[in-house]
Amino acid sequence: MSRRVGILGGTFDPIHTGHIDLGIVAQTLLTLTRVLVIPARVPPHRPQPMASSYHRFAMVALAVANRRGWRASDLELETTDPRSYTTMTLQKLHGQGYAPSELFFIIGADAFAEIETWRDYPTILDRSHFAVVSRPGCSVEDLPRLLPGLRRRLIRPPVGAIDERDPAIILIDERTADVSSTAIRERRAAGESIGGMVDLGVEQHIEQHGLYIPIIPGRRDSDDSDTPAGRLHGES
Repeated sequence: MSRRVGILGGTFDPIHTGHIDLGIVAQTLLTLTRVLVIPARVPPHRPQPMASSYHRFAMVALAVANRRGWRASDLELETTDPRSYTTMTLQKLHGQGYAPSELFFIIGADAFAEIETWRDYPTILDRSHFAVVSRPGCSVEDLPRLLPGLRRRLIRPPVGAIDERDPAIILIDERTADVSSTAIRERRAAGESIGGMVDLGVEQHIEQHGLYIPIIPGRRDSDDSDTPAGRLHGES
């Protein structure tokens, strides 16, 4: 059986049920043999993550632990590059022996709508298939209008023998959870529950290490290096 490797990248600050839904939908409809979940070191289009790379990787590992074929990958965390660019990640996977036709980059429609601003556009579209999934507020049905220059590359499942063709952009119109990492951090800061927004193991990790709780100046625990979150792996 040919390899079909899904790549789910992101800041994952923290990873939530919406991210997981993206992977599940793509894995099911595209018969992916593996899903690599890759936390970004420092994303180029977003602010610096609030949680350290160690915590974000740990939360990803907890979220994928019981999912068949899923793996947490530190491919972007182990690099010394100052920013995490998808094009560089795909090139590293090519260097590990994966052909572009074997890779399926999984992404929400809202993020893909900005693909023209990504590094190495449009060349990046030749380095992997792109599995684009509808997200609340942005359906894949909107993409032909938002990205008219890519109309000829847009296809829909079922995709058949896609491994044998040039990388394509696969539009998947399925429902995914209306959750965001920003909303989770805001709820934590307000002292509200995040139950159901993240995997149970992820929720326990966040609680155990006091993640996303504002530091109050003057408090004894205001020095992050003296909190459980700061002490994990010796990183402040």
